[in-house]
Amino acid sequence: MRRDVLMLQGPIGPFFKRFAQGLESRGFRVWKVNFNGGDRLFFRGERAIDFAGRLEHWEQHLERLVVNRAIGRIYLFGDCRAYHRIAREVAQRHAIRLFVFEEGYVRPNFITLEEHGVNGHSTMMERPVRLDGTDGEPPDEHAQPGHVFPVTAAYSMVYYWAAALHRRRFPHYRHHRPFEWFSEGLRWVRSGLRKRRYARRERRVLARLLPEFENNYFVCPLQVHCDMQVVVHSGFNSIEHFVGEVLASFAEHAAPNKALVFKHHPLDRGYTDYTMLFANLLAELGLSDRVFYVHDLDLPTLLGHAQGTVLINSTVGIQALYHGSPVKTLGRAIYDLAGLTSRLPLDEFWNRTEPVCERTFKTFRTNLVLRNQLNGNLYRRTVGGDPAGIVWSQRMLREHSFDEAHPDQSPAPRLVLVRSGGEAAERRDPGDSKAA
Repeated sequence: MRRDVLMLQGPIGPFFKRFAQGLESRGFRVWKVNFNGGDRLFFRGERAIDFAGRLEHWEQHLERLVVNRAIGRIYLFGDCRAYHRIAREVAQRHAIRLFVFEEGYVRPNFITLEEHGVNGHSTMMERPVRLDGTDGEPPDEHAQPGHVFPVTAAYSMVYYWAAALHRRRFPHYRHHRPFEWFSEGLRWVRSGLRKRRYARRERRVLARLLPEFENNYFVCPLQVHCDMQVVVHSGFNSIEHFVGEVLASFAEHAAPNKALVFKHHPLDRGYTDYTMLFANLLAELGLSDRVFYVHDLDLPTLLGHAQGTVLINSTVGIQALYHGSPVKTLGRAIYDLAGLTSRLPLDEFWNRTEPVCERTFKTFRTNLVLRNQLNGNLYRRTVGGDPAGIVWSQRMLREHSFDEAHPDQSPAPRLVLVRSGGEAAERRDPGDSKAA
């Protein structure tokens, strides 16, 4: 097993710094690439490396880095970011193990750490989670720490401020979403204000919804407007596109005693507001009296009284199954399996939902937790965890601990030349048939 590990971009905040401390306490030597001032603020040290070049030069830079440091594994957060897509290609070319963090498939108490990729890039798309028996007993589950949103908001504002302060140091950095510190800070302030306003405005919605539509409404959770799982792993080009398709199907095919509840994503609260979109579409389709657009209603309560759930590929689908709400997915999702989610077309799902098999779901959840879920939180440490606040299962702890006696699954990286046209070629010593 190779000792050297490379970390790329992590979630906003100190999580990756703490995770690196955990890896080093288990024998690894950790290197970290910082792409902007926000990354640099939360991860410093003698093995922190700034990449200030252009995106088109990143592949060659990474090639040299993994070869010169004999990197054995790479950790990153989100595998669809531009820098990380290139890193996935480099890792595959050099047979380096790539581990991807994401928000947990199983929430609220878990985060995802999966080899190769997550969501639509997950190996579970080809090798699904077993439904016919468990692979072992799940570890004890510690509850998520409270008050996560204020901490996340504070980290975000500080991150964008630091990125703006050091803009000259990283002049060519490309972010995966808007990257102006002042406007981003205002959006998080706006999100906090809207959270309070929506909570007041929507406090009577359940009192109206449940008496008339209990067990006769569908929940439709909206994803973040720039969610790569929507853009990359579905047939929709935007949230607006998804909303329009679902409303059109509901208007034409759902029975008149059914209702539909769209719930805004909490992390998108400061960025988007679809009030005008819904007002226009509902007036056009004649649905104003049985479609609800909400922001801060309690999701478990909504799911627990719903007839079903319709979504693209959000992990809310797993929460819905947990609460016994039949699920129809319209994108690629790791839980979209025969016996677990509906196989019906959306037009038929409104009137032919089938109950969730509780035993099948419990088997799925147990095997998913054992396969790639870490008990913890990306923004606040779980009590009783390691330096990053993670409570490890024994299997995953062994997987992410250095063992000198354990053989590598792959040879050390070898240098590859990347030609201008993107074609890769191995550089060989003229006097030797082996790659340098």
